[in-house]
Amino acid sequence: MDMTRTYSNAKDEQLKLRKTGRIAIAGLAIVAALGMTACGDDKDSKPAAKTSTSAKASASAAANLPPVPTVAELNAALARALDPAVPASEKLDGVQGAEADPTLPDRLSQAAKGADVKIEVTDVTEFGDSVNAKAKFVVNGQENLVDVPFVADNGKWKIQKSWACAMLTNLGQTSTACS
Repeated sequence: MDMTRTYSNAKDEQLKLRKTGRIAIAGLAIVAALGMTACGDDKDSKPAAKTSTSAKASASAAANLPPVPTVAELNAALARALDPAVPASEKLDGVQGAEADPTLPDRLSQAAKGADVKIEVTDVTEFGDSVNAKAKFVVNGQENLVDVPFVADNGKWKIQKSWACAMLTNLGQTSTACS
């Protein structure tokens, strides 16, 4: 038995596990951040607003939001975003803030391909101008449950920039849009 080869295989497995662990931690951090955001607004302790202007503004803002996407629509959007065969120019509209770095969608899809990323949305929850997609996230064969946040931007649902940047970083890539 070749000990060098065995050591090399063990080291490769260790690196895969580290990368997978970082992605899982990033996913958990995003879940925690979203949870804190959802819990941070204590409306019961505040007096009710007495102006009708804010109610009209809220109704107007809600009317400008795109329809809440379905599980199937988000699965299609994520599959397209992570497909290296789809040109970046066609994916810029799917990631919030990607116009700051037009290579961001390609970097994301190439990094995802390199880590054998597969993602399947299982549930969608609306939070006003954002949507949370619960998903099975598989990286190098390791399955994790994650929340993928989408935000309404110019009449479309887009992958939240901070989530895309966290995923990119954990897959060993960088982008000027993330600095």
